[in-house]
Amino acid sequence: MKLATLRLSEGRTVAVRVDGDTAVETGHADVGELLRAGGLEAAASADGPRHDLAGADLASVVPAPGKIVCVGLNYRNHILEMGRELPEYPTLFTKFPEALIGPRDEIQIPPESDKIDWEGELAVVIGKTVRRASAEEAEAAIAGYAVLNDVTMRDWQYRSPQWFQGKAWENSTPFGPVLATAEEIPADAQMVTRLDGEELQRTPIDDLVFNAVDLVRYISTIFTLNPGDVIATGTPGGVGHARKPARYISAGQTLTTTIDGIGELVNVAVAEQVDAVAAAGEAARA
Repeated sequence: MKLATLRLSEGRTVAVRVDGDTAVETGHADVGELLRAGGLEAAASADGPRHDLAGADLASVVPAPGKIVCVGLNYRNHILEMGRELPEYPTLFTKFPEALIGPRDEIQIPPESDKIDWEGELAVVIGKTVRRASAEEAEAAIAGYAVLNDVTMRDWQYRSPQWFQGKAWENSTPFGPVLATAEEIPADAQMVTRLDGEELQRTPIDDLVFNAVDLVRYISTIFTLNPGDVIATGTPGGVGHARKPARYISAGQTLTTTIDGIGELVNVAVAEQVDAVAAAGEAARA
């Protein structure tokens, strides 16, 4: 089953089940609300109003997660390209919901950064409340999976040992296009990132040091995970910052992120429009 959050013309959103080229309303405002209401199983038989998916305006699949927990250095090939050793424990950081954008929305390129990098990722969406989960409980708590690109301002990321300030910029993180339950995703699924059509990342999504169940177990030891919470599992090799010479995203370029069985994000990067006076003030404080 695949679920999405659809924006309607009157300014509201609805959670829908994706049936081929048709979106069927489930009776919830978005996929996050559906999960918090325990509506995942009922969504499979929902029979609400229908919409044509062609040209549909999709929001981020969970528009306002309570938690967005991101994992760094979790693909073996990415760890090696960054010159690091395999970790004993996951590296964690967070984002706020304001960072998320839909699968066709524009990525805002802030004037304060000129080293903006791509990081295609598999995202885990939580469907049940869990704390200190066993492996079985962790697996049962996963509602499904989505595609996410952890677009990163590298010049801000490395201002301090903590990565947060390079990872949490508003309107920077495409997320969607759907929540796909596990049976939708082939065993040999690949994650692919392209910039203006050029393939830059391609890796099997099972090349993780810490897999989805490992991460739910580990993170739920620290705090409770609730329905609608999101775990971004990390990016594989091929990021721009590790290339020689380094490469970054510029305004006008199109970033495409795909995972087999889930779908693709297609996002154009645009220069953020900032008032000149405000921009000067921000630059002085940077």
